[in-house]
Amino acid sequence: MSAVSIIVLVVLVVLTLVQVMRISEISSEIQKGKDNDVSPKDNDTQGRLMLLVGFGFIISVVVMYIAWGRHSLPEPSSAHGAEIDSLWNLSMLIINIVFFIVQPILFYFAYKYRGKKGTKATYYEHNNRLELFWTMVPALALAVLIIWGLNVWSTLMMPENEEEPILVEVYAQQFNWTVRYSGGDNVLGYATVHEIAGANIVGVDTQDPASADDIIAKELHLPVGKPIQFAFRSQDVIHSAYFPHFRAQMNCVPGSVTNFQFTPTITTAEIRQNKDVKAHVEEVNEIRKAKGEDVWDFNYVLLCNKICGAAHYNMQMDIVVETQDEFDAWLKEQKTVAETL
Repeated sequence: MSAVSIIVLVVLVVLTLVQVMRISEISSEIQKGKDNDVSPKDNDTQGRLMLLVGFGFIISVVVMYIAWGRHSLPEPSSAHGAEIDSLWNLSMLIINIVFFIVQPILFYFAYKYRGKKGTKATYYEHNNRLELFWTMVPALALAVLIIWGLNVWSTLMMPENEEEPILVEVYAQQFNWTVRYSGGDNVLGYATVHEIAGANIVGVDTQDPASADDIIAKELHLPVGKPIQFAFRSQDVIHSAYFPHFRAQMNCVPGSVTNFQFTPTITTAEIRQNKDVKAHVEEVNEIRKAKGEDVWDFNYVLLCNKICGAAHYNMQMDIVVETQDEFDAWLKEQKTVAETL
């Protein structure tokens, strides 16, 4: 399918370039004062080409939907994820309805109303009903999406927690992530870039008593069913902490702290049994096997969704969602700031 898509894309690009060159040539002749009457044959050819290009364009979009639609993310693994997916699906439904109505008409009209000898365009001055329709329908659609989106956003940013969330700091720097857990007191100690030195890679103020039980790690472990309050910091440039499987993203801005909260609902072990995930893993491992590479297994992942530099593509961290007992056992194995700094 990918080869077909590439061929279609190349053909469309070539046809576009030909049309651009033709328009440029006609424009140049007009500027020079030359009379350049377009023959009915030229108009007929251009109209048929527009119909052909439009048909090819619509078909290529459908082919890409079929070929790549299966690579969508699996079911959301956070409490709010289903709401995000519903909002996304409604947005895409509206976009696709408009696209598959407007685009075929656009190309068909370019063919139907191509220049013909003796024809004259109809002067259509005003139509209140038509203007009301194309103003109100988009306005109503946008109003629904915006109000729904603001409601979801406010729920995420101002959650009503039934239990105290676990506080975790995510620290970004070119080109890796570091996490800091708030320890037994669930309070993060003060940190600043001015304290960064040696093993103190996130700038923890060791004089702050709240820092003593903080835990610094290079892998993000989360207990399932527990709300997690994230605090994001950046050492150098703007990064964007992207949790695709949890439908969450927040910018990490140098000099400030941003926050986001979500509750994981599916453990890593459980998501690996998802049929779509299993099919994806099998497909990837077939490719890796052909290349002589090691077998890969699915993991949740934290990515950077801002182009932050040359190694941006490799800025990622594994996320392990596990039971409370497994999380507590892992946490006990980690050393605190008081033990390492």
